[in-house]
Amino acid sequence: MNPQSKKGPSISRRKIFPLLGGSLLLPLLGFGNKNFDSLNSSDEEEYQTVLKPDGTSVKIKVSSLNNAKIIKKNISNKSLLNWLGQKL
Repeated sequence: MNPQSKKGPSISRRKIFPLLGGSLLLPLLGFGNKNFDSLNSSDEEEYQTVLKPDGTSVKIKVSSLNNAKIIKKNISNKSLLNWLGQKL
């Protein structure tokens, strides 16, 4: 008896390499990018640069600034420099 007749069709290297190569190309086709658009819409929110008491600038979302409590509006340059801790 022939040993190949018991096992059925054999798989050779010529048949495996195209399958492996084709499976490596699947990420390039972009089947999994369905949620990518929803992530970009949340990142498109507007930011504004504000000044911290230590003198560094920070980018903050505009929506959080609109919900913030305003302590003092329209301050003078002198009071701003005092708040920053700089001497005149």
